[in-house]
Amino acid sequence: MTGISIDSDDMYADTLREECGVFGVYGHPDATELTALGLHALQHRGQEAVGIVSFDGNNFSSERRLGLVGDHFSKASVIERLKGSSAMGHVRYSTTGDTLLRNVQPLYADLDSGGFAVCHNGNLTNALTLRDRLIEDGAICQSTSDTEVILHLVARSQKRKFIDRFIDALRQIEGAYSLVAMTNKKLIGARDPLGIRPLVLGRLDGSYILASETCALDIIGATFEREIDHGEIVVITDDGIESLKPFPALPARPCIFEYIYFSRPDSIVGGRSVYSTRKSMGAMLARESGIDADVIVPVPDSGVPAAIGYAETVGIPFELGIIRNHYVGRTFIEPSQQIRQLGVKLKHNVNSGVIRGKRVVLVDDSIVRGTTSVKIVQMIREAGAHEVHMRIACPPITHPDYYGIDTPVKDNLLAATHDIDAMREFIGCDSLDFLSIDGLYQAMGHQGRDATAPQYTDHCFTGDYPTPLTDVQGKHRATHLSLLAETG
Repeated sequence: MTGISIDSDDMYADTLREECGVFGVYGHPDATELTALGLHALQHRGQEAVGIVSFDGNNFSSERRLGLVGDHFSKASVIERLKGSSAMGHVRYSTTGDTLLRNVQPLYADLDSGGFAVCHNGNLTNALTLRDRLIEDGAICQSTSDTEVILHLVARSQKRKFIDRFIDALRQIEGAYSLVAMTNKKLIGARDPLGIRPLVLGRLDGSYILASETCALDIIGATFEREIDHGEIVVITDDGIESLKPFPALPARPCIFEYIYFSRPDSIVGGRSVYSTRKSMGAMLARESGIDADVIVPVPDSGVPAAIGYAETVGIPFELGIIRNHYVGRTFIEPSQQIRQLGVKLKHNVNSGVIRGKRVVLVDDSIVRGTTSVKIVQMIREAGAHEVHMRIACPPITHPDYYGIDTPVKDNLLAATHDIDAMREFIGCDSLDFLSIDGLYQAMGHQGRDATAPQYTDHCFTGDYPTPLTDVQGKHRATHLSLLAETG
């Protein structure tokens, strides 16, 4: 497609940026090493920054760094500084804003009851409103992370017991969260009342493990015990584990994007294999919008399982027609547009031997702004494809997210401003189709989407936000949108 100028960095802006990953270990002599390994397994959930806090029975130690887990926590000198049998860690997703060390989690503070560390996956939709109130009351905030609000709310609670202070803080927040927190006597896990963000419990050598995904348990050889229930708080101490459910009972509505994009394919979410679910989405997509073609090609890597399911259903060969370079981060900006265009191929390159002269169906997990799709289609055509058709294994993304997914504002979402035919013309493909919302639910094992009681958080497709959006709807709208990239 001609007439569209795209910087190579658009390949990274045009994506659903991962959320964050949390991990915690209580009562294991290798707690820090296990936490570092667990965060390695969760690296796909955040590549911007990483932090670990440990406790040795007397002192808390903290290391927070910008970059990947392996860049810092594979060094013995760093691990040795994090002594103790309890540890917790966090990986943070990439953002479009400034990368600030002060925002790297876990956050730590000394309270009157002792040390308290907390890390958070998700996004609070009333964090700025609460922050205003806290600052008016004399709080001094040192980050732009909504996680710090939780820390202040715990510190200012008038409840006597620590766990009651923690619950008191959670009663005041809105939005999506899975939390791991640590004191000198406890490791705590908590999941929001709708279960939007994931959290699982495992065991290793008699010690309890908390993690965002089961793949983090697998890497350390831990056994999966169960998911933390929506609205549940688990408190792990030397005496064992206690489960608390202090919130009014609500139907669970986990984030549908855990299945579509975020979770690793080898994870189990809600009792379902993510890999198998993505294959089912591809199979349903084929049944809804199959087309005669010569080859099915995934847009790597997240489009691969759906493309396999699509190919198996239509009986057309599956080929790796696009090869992804896994060893490239955000590309540099050169002054020449020609060099910027070439920079796109640092991440994707066409395997022309399986493309030339073929009618190609490209299968991808989603379309956000559409700029990546433009470049992929252009590269496939330049490799000699006879036809290029795009099939997307989720419905059109028409609404922004406020729960921890860094989607653009609505006007920058291609499906929010273009109908399907206009999207096809923009992208430059011969045909374009998406999985329907009912087809998505059927691939998840349901009859379809129950409009009166949706089973998942699916607002990006439907505009049905399951919690209040206090900051977005109030005076903090502009600030909230600009700070979304600073939270995780």
